[in-house]
Amino acid sequence: MRLSTIDLVVVIVYAIGIFGLAQWVSRDKGGHQKDSSDYFLASKSLPWWAIGASLIAANISAEQIVGMAGSGYAIGLAIASYEWMAALTLLIVGKFFLPIFLRNEIYTMPQFLEQRYGPSIRTLMAVFWLALYVFVNLTSIIWLGSIAVTQVAGIDQTVALVGLGLFALLYQLKGGLKAVALTDIVQVTLLVFGGLTISWLTLSQIGGDGGVIGGFHELTRRAPEKFDMILSRDNPFYKDLPGLSVLIGGMWIANLSYWGFNQYIIQRALAAKSLPEAQKGIVFAAFLKLLMPLVIVVPGIAAVVLAPDLAKPDEAYPTMMRLLPSGLLGLVFAALIAAIIASTASKINSIATIFTLDLYAKRTSQSGAMDAAQERKLVRIGRIAASVAILIAIVAARPLLGGADQAFQFIQEFSGFFTPGITVIFLLGLFWKRATEAGAIGAAVASVLLSWAFRTIAPGIPFMDRMGLVFLLSLGLAVVLSLAMKGRGDANRITMDGVRFGTSTGFNIAGVGVVLILIALYATWW
Repeated sequence: MRLSTIDLVVVIVYAIGIFGLAQWVSRDKGGHQKDSSDYFLASKSLPWWAIGASLIAANISAEQIVGMAGSGYAIGLAIASYEWMAALTLLIVGKFFLPIFLRNEIYTMPQFLEQRYGPSIRTLMAVFWLALYVFVNLTSIIWLGSIAVTQVAGIDQTVALVGLGLFALLYQLKGGLKAVALTDIVQVTLLVFGGLTISWLTLSQIGGDGGVIGGFHELTRRAPEKFDMILSRDNPFYKDLPGLSVLIGGMWIANLSYWGFNQYIIQRALAAKSLPEAQKGIVFAAFLKLLMPLVIVVPGIAAVVLAPDLAKPDEAYPTMMRLLPSGLLGLVFAALIAAIIASTASKINSIATIFTLDLYAKRTSQSGAMDAAQERKLVRIGRIAASVAILIAIVAARPLLGGADQAFQFIQEFSGFFTPGITVIFLLGLFWKRATEAGAIGAAVASVLLSWAFRTIAPGIPFMDRMGLVFLLSLGLAVVLSLAMKGRGDANRITMDGVRFGTSTGFNIAGVGVVLILIALYATWW
């Protein structure tokens, strides 16, 4: 596939426009110079629409678009559970987690761990998250993004890899989180429009005179096996999506860890101007997650009919893009780049935030509030950390992922070793006063060792079921260690005074709406 002249013009206009918008929203007003709150938490002033859009823009990147469309081609609509169950998870995060985080003025997840348990686990988890974000997440995003760009535009992959990484860095370097979040509404609009356009064109081609609706009915008739939401044990993809575990099992462990305790994601909600504003943003994101399968998964399923002989499932989305006419192809390609850039920029900013606030500032400032010069230095250190992180990721991407058959599985497999322990640590920290640092560290270590043991001894256990088992065992160990090894009396500095879990009428109505939609979706395609 090659882009026409008009497609290239559309992509260039997008790149210039989004870069210019990022610099405009990043400008310092009235001579004010950015401090650490401005740069890392957007001055704690984000409105609900920026929070919701930025949550989705940070989440959806090349691995979701290309990978989930490929899974739609191979598995079918069942892969949409990752999106639909996330909508319900977001409501839980908004109702039960955010009130505690915002009441205690939490900036980073390692900071919460120190205020709840003690300093050792803050440093331990900060180093872990930096390694995970740089060597797994960031490398995967730009690597898969470069593959997608190469397939569509035909440029050299190394050029695409370097170009995506550096553009994402420069895009957010001046303004930090504010530049990312306030431009993500444009990125998400482009992403949703591009995905819906491909779905519309593919279904129209399948439906002929019946149009989009007729195309969807024809698709369900010609590929009925692709519309089972809950896979049975005899399904060849049961190991990937093990039946009811997507509703009541291991998927909850992954979702709670990702949407509730992941700096890369939760940082947007922590930057809200108020709790109600954060909760409105969460609801907005939840409804967008309900829409995502139509944007990402349906084109992959449509490829089963339109391109049944693909060599690899991950070729489904780029192949469906070939249906687009010139001009529109450029716009959808710009949407793909938007997803990659937004996710990469978000990850870079979170890496800078954790390094600067949880390692550098903690080591250098032991006394009270910092003056303006120290605050400016923190911003400068954050920019340096962001630059170093993306350069490391660019260099490490090919050695780490060049030989991997499925980079998306690389992310899931590696992250899954730690996810159960992280979920245990935060859930006990939020809701069980007797949890101690010894129990938390024990859960973190047990999560890795038990995951490795299960994977080695019982490789046939589905990934999600393994996470569920490791979560329960790590939880039990954390409880035992917490009861056996008491923490210091002053270790828990998280206050629950003033924390209220009651939510507004609007939030409650929206929450009921999300639940009813989910019930309807699963009842229809059970």
